[in-house]
Parts: sequence; structure tokens; C-alpha cells
Amino acid sequence: MQTTLADFVKTSPHHDEMASILRSCVHCGFCNATCPTYQLTGDELDSPRGRIYLLKQMLEGQEVSQLSQYHLDRCLSCRACETTCPSGVRYERLLDLGRVIVDEKVPRPLINKLKRQLIAWVFTSQQRFSLLLRLIRPIKPLLPQQFKQKIPDYQPLKVEINTTHSRKMLLLTGCVQNVLAPEIDQATTRVLNKLQISLISVNSSGCCGALNYHLSEHQKALQLVRNNIDACEPYLEAGAEAIISTASGCGVMLKDYGLLLKDDANYREKAARFSSLVKDISEVITVEDLSVFQQVDNVKLAFQAPCTLQHGQRLSGVVENILQRLGYKIMTIENGHLCCGSAGVYSLMQTELATQLRDNKLKALQADNPDCIVSANIGCLNHLQANSTQKLRHWIELLI
Repeated sequence: MQTTLADFVKTSPHHDEMASILRSCVHCGFCNATCPTYQLTGDELDSPRGRIYLLKQMLEGQEVSQLSQYHLDRCLSCRACETTCPSGVRYERLLDLGRVIVDEKVPRPLINKLKRQLIAWVFTSQQRFSLLLRLIRPIKPLLPQQFKQKIPDYQPLKVEINTTHSRKMLLLTGCVQNVLAPEIDQATTRVLNKLQISLISVNSSGCCGALNYHLSEHQKALQLVRNNIDACEPYLEAGAEAIISTASGCGVMLKDYGLLLKDDANYREKAARFSSLVKDISEVITVEDLSVFQQVDNVKLAFQAPCTLQHGQRLSGVVENILQRLGYKIMTIENGHLCCGSAGVYSLMQTELATQLRDNKLKALQADNPDCIVSANIGCLNHLQANSTQKLRHWIELLI
């Protein structure tokens, strides 16, 4: 795609990167076939191709309006288009960089701005999010059904016996997952213990930064990124072999630390090393001896593959392969490549589209009456659970 960026972009450190991404798009439209929002609305501006044109026009100096902001906001950042694209267009990277410029040029309505700031303030802090849940749980029966199902009951965890092994891996504990579903990380600890691997919780770590970054708060996000690198550095120096992610949404962000800090002379090398050591828990399990885990027989399983796992990290089929090796019968999910509508805080910002996508996904997951529905991302689990009578679980819990 031919393009000449406007003068105001030429001073940006991302000028060459954005220009390169725009030029790589050949406007073929393959992306539209796998775009969840385009499938629902049929609006070209709700497709990757349409949004790329909106960004191109803005970066070339044409007037940008709330219409552009509206359609960019409706993007899930699911990256299904990147999986489909024959030209390898890095669509999400362009979107993340372009959204910042759009937000600078188009002031948001006060209510919308405050909502975004409040969400970022609460969800990026485990302490604030935990306090919010403690305040809400007593009035849970009074809440509308759509919110009631999103609030898990308090579940006291079993006391774990810590066992030290020569192999050690790290776990960042800053995610809201530890508040919503602490049993996931506890199950991970027990699973790795069976494999003679100690999982060390890095308690000084915080949010991975994905939420702030996708809400165009890049500087706040990068500060969180640096904090996590600093928190893990002593453990890596002491011989920890990997940084484990049990939430695929966080994992895809952690793997991008090297890219995000490539221009930071003080953190460039540390960030690259950090990202190279990040592994989704499935990447660890799949190369280990699975004979230590119990085999099952004739259990039908529906696996909801999060977008951040299959499109972001390009780990399609890894979890399914592990579960099949343990005897589970994996159901085929119609349109399994499509997003469930969670997409970080998308379900809170774009409730109508998110609800349609969630209901479509649940229908597909429940089509063959599975014995269990599992996923690999806390956001997907919580979003889907809000309208499901069947309990959803993280797949790692099946191995304990």
C-alpha cells in the first residue's frame, strides 16, 4: 500500500515502523473473513482493512474524527487477522501506535475518559481489585445477572507443602487472576512439582502492562514493564530457567517486552532476555514426561482457545495435544478462531458486541454436550462464566 506519512509523524520514533506496516498491506481482504466484529456488523470500518485505512488517512495528515476513534475502539485486538494475513501485516502493532495519536487528536467525552481511567486504576492493582471484590461480594445477590456471574465466591485454598527442586521457574503474581481464581496458580505449582520443578512467586511483580498499553497509556504501561523486569532480574541471575504465564493474555504481553523497550538503552538487553524466557505453561508441559499425570478415559472436553494463545502467541493445538495425550477427547469447536468477546476490558467497554460474541462462543462450546469446558486465560473464563450454567476451568487444573 503506497503511503507518505505527514510531517507531524516524521518526528515520531515509530515513524519508520508504522510506514513499513502500512506498506505491507496489499488490501486483499483476507482479514475480513476472520474478523469477529466484521462478521457481526458487516461494516467495512469494523474490519482490519477498514481500520488500516482509517489509520492511514490519519497518519497521512487527513482529518481524524470521533468516527475513526469509534471504529478503532470496537476492535478486539484479537489478532485473528494476523493469523490469516498472507502478507504478514503487523496489524495490532499499528493499531496500538495509531490509537495513541488518534486519542491525542480527538478528545474523548468526559464520561468515557473517566470510565477508562477508573478501569485502568482498579484492574492494574491486585490490592485495589481485591478490595473491590470484598466490597461487592456481600451484595452479589442484589446485582443484575450479567454482573453476578462474573463475581466468584470466595474459595479458601488448601495449604500447600513447599518442595524445593533444582529446576526453578518464575511466576508473576500481579494479575487479577490471583484474586478471581487463585486456584489456577496453585494448580500450576502442584503440576510443576510433579515434574520436579519449583515455581517461585515473584511477589514484587505487578500487572504485566497490557491493559494500560491497549488503553493508549503507553508510558504507564512501560513503567510496569520495567518494574517486572527489575523484580525478576535477581531470580534470573540466580538460575531460574523460565518465566511462566498461566494467563495467555498476560503471556503475549510479557513476550513483547523486548519489542516495547527496544529503544531504551538501559533496558533493551534485559527486556530482550526477559521476553526470551517467557513461556506459556503449555510450552513447559508439552516437552515434559506426562506419565506422572493420571490418564482419563472417555471424557469429552471443549477447549476454548484464547485469541492471545492461538493468534498472539501462535500456540494453536499445544494445549489440545497435551490433553489428548492424557486421554481426553477434544471436541471440534465451530469457528474456534473467533474471539469470545472478553479481550481484556473490551467486555466492559463494548458490552453489546462482547455479549453477542460470548453467546456465540458458548453455543459452539456446548454444542456437543462436553463433560467439561476449559480455557487458558482468566479473562475468557470470567467472561464466558457470566452466562454459563456449566462451570468453566483452566485446563491446568485437570492435571492435578
